[in-house]
This record gives sequence, C-alpha cells and structure tokens, in this order.
Amino acid sequence: MRDYLTSRGVEASRMRTISYGKERPVAVCNDISCWSEPPLGPIPGCVPAHISTSYVERSNLTLRMSSKRFSRLSNGFSKKLEPHCAAVSLYVAHYNLCRVHESLRSTPAMALGIADRVWTIGDLLDAALATQPIDPVVTAPDRRKLFTVVQGGKGES
Repeated sequence: MRDYLTSRGVEASRMRTISYGKERPVAVCNDISCWSEPPLGPIPGCVPAHISTSYVERSNLTLRMSSKRFSRLSNGFSKKLEPHCAAVSLYVAHYNLCRVHESLRSTPAMALGIADRVWTIGDLLDAALATQPIDPVVTAPDRRKLFTVVQGGKGES
C-alpha cells in the first residue's frame, strides 16, 4: 500500500504503518489448537456445549427487526457512524435493562445479577444523558434558530 501511495505522489514521510498481526500476534502457532480458545482467554460461565451460531443469528435478526437504523430505505437509516452507534447502544441497553423477556420472566441484566430491578425508560435516559456534556455545543441547525424575524416585511402594511 505504501508503494502504491508513493507512486501516486503521497510523500512517504506523511505515512506510517500500523500492524497488529506479526508484531502482536494473538497466537504463535498455525494449527487448529491456537483458535480453539477465545483470544482473551476462556469466557466465564460459558459452557462450550451451549455455544451455537443460532443464538448470534437470532440476536442479529432481533436487532435488525427492532431498529430501523439498519433499513436503508427508511427514515431512521443512519448515514453517519456516531449516531448509529449511539442508537444501537441505546437499543441494547433497553433490551437488556428495561425489557422483561417472556422466557426469563425478568430482564437479562436481572437474570445475570447485573441489575436489581427493571429499569424504566426514564432511568435509561438519565443514565444515557449523564454521559453527555452539560453545556450543549451550538451546531449549524441551532445557529439558524438564533436569527430573529423582522416585522413589517414584504406584504405587510
């Protein structure tokens, strides 16, 4: 890639190479035993016999059906990554903290012992807004609201 960019006129001093492969490998061998464990070690409470791609596929389907951020031809489609990540995070928090699941008869967070009660939407919004800066930053659409309308314009007597 470096050779291609320099051939197109990009100075080599403006580039640096970041690689996470050979410098910091996850495993040093090439056989299947290297990939039998997760890269960060065993997952606590995980029973290998219960691992199935069906759970992941169902989770993906639930997320796609519940959030229109993934539907390209809808009003809720995310064009930028930051709002998309915020919307998905809010959905996942609601799914795990606020929504009582029929099969569990509680929220997943309560079933795991992470939460002691079912959160309300207000609790979730308070927690989400607590991570935001207190002073809002004036953006372009907000600047338009600062203009005043002059009375007595065209068409008025």
